[in-house]
Amino acid sequence: MSDVSDGAEYKIQLTPLALEMLAAVKDRREQEKLGNRINQLKTDPEKQGKALVDNLSGFRSIWALGQRYRIVYRVECEQVLVLVVGIGRRKDGDQRDIYTVPEKLLERVP
Repeated sequence: MSDVSDGAEYKIQLTPLALEMLAAVKDRREQEKLGNRINQLKTDPEKQGKALVDNLSGFRSIWALGQRYRIVYRVECEQVLVLVVGIGRRKDGDQRDIYTVPEKLLERVP
């Protein structure tokens, strides 16, 4: 993908599921830091994080709060939009790991 916005600031949109996942973070300071990290995606979101593969192809993820949380998002260049679809802990091997629930992340993505 090319950056068609020529440095324009991207709009951030969270899906209902991403909002639920953010609200589920009990520590308000962590919620605030996650929100700040999401806001950093307004500038050059395609240059941040890493591209995902397999069921989440077309999406990217970034670390937040060290490496404890992942924020999964899709960049929509034509709309100058970053769509955040999931926020969760990285728990390798755990059923609640952010990457083990792609169907849940994708079922409500417009």
